[in-house]
Amino acid sequence: MIERLMVVTLFDGVDLLDVTGPAEVFALVPRVTTDPPGYQVVLAAETLDPVTTSAGVRVLPDATFDDLAGRAVDTLVVPGAVELDDERRVRAVVDPGVVERVRELAPRTRRLASVCVGAHVLADAGLLDGVRATTHWSTAQQLADEHPRVRVDPDPIFVRDGDTWTGAGLTACLDLTLALVADDHGQEVALRVARQLVMYLKRPGGQSQFSVSTDPRATSRRIEDLRHHVQRHVASPLTVADLAAHAHLSERQVTRLFRTELGTTPAAYVESVRVEVARQRLETTDDTLERVATACGFGTTDTLARAFRRRLDTTPAQYRARFRLAS
Repeated sequence: MIERLMVVTLFDGVDLLDVTGPAEVFALVPRVTTDPPGYQVVLAAETLDPVTTSAGVRVLPDATFDDLAGRAVDTLVVPGAVELDDERRVRAVVDPGVVERVRELAPRTRRLASVCVGAHVLADAGLLDGVRATTHWSTAQQLADEHPRVRVDPDPIFVRDGDTWTGAGLTACLDLTLALVADDHGQEVALRVARQLVMYLKRPGGQSQFSVSTDPRATSRRIEDLRHHVQRHVASPLTVADLAAHAHLSERQVTRLFRTELGTTPAAYVESVRVEVARQRLETTDDTLERVATACGFGTTDTLARAFRRRLDTTPAQYRARFRLAS
């Protein structure tokens, strides 16, 4: 059986789960299907010396980068590494040597995939120019600032742009790798692997990295009050005029607050909250789509469906079929 060569790059300080997560997903495929081809996972580093990960666990490489010279690579998986700066902010760390090795391997690679802040390595190698990409939310602004030619989308758990795949942080590496398996073998095989992993859900790439209600961005007391108001009154109209009246501000001031502190418009923020509430209802209740649309402030099922298409690239019915929790 011809196996797909899946190369995972290794270097000191790499995030451990970024390496072991994808490798574990690929390794489980033969357990759930007999359909060829399988995967040959190779952990590649500069030398065969043990690599110390960010967790302090040492990992042994299978091969050096030089050992791969001339070999065709099916998928190159590039994990990342971070550090804290003087103000204890998370920053992506990029090793120039790894960047050069990735740049050398890319022309012989069918499919590129970065895990978490590994997107910074691909970007430094010039492989994300003009590409829509994501990374861990904590370094998304760094990626956008350092690489203005990359179309950074900080929200999804993973993004596919042609044969380039980029994933968000840590456990999202499992979702990304399952999507790669689905691309190779179909959704049913990927779902079987997800069950082997005892994953509660297999999430589509359009899902957000974090809940609207737990968005980690620091905001003023005034915008926090508006966010809480939206959460409590999701079924109400919630126009800009309504929000302005609640905050005792002008409509222009409210719009500027949302733009400055949340990077979005009031209407887009309200829609994001409504979609999140609708997702929860679709997962946990048997409410009809009409009832969900009304309870979440969409009014009609058509408006609900358009919002799901925009934000999750799926329909409410498809979402429920995939994520409905057992009673």
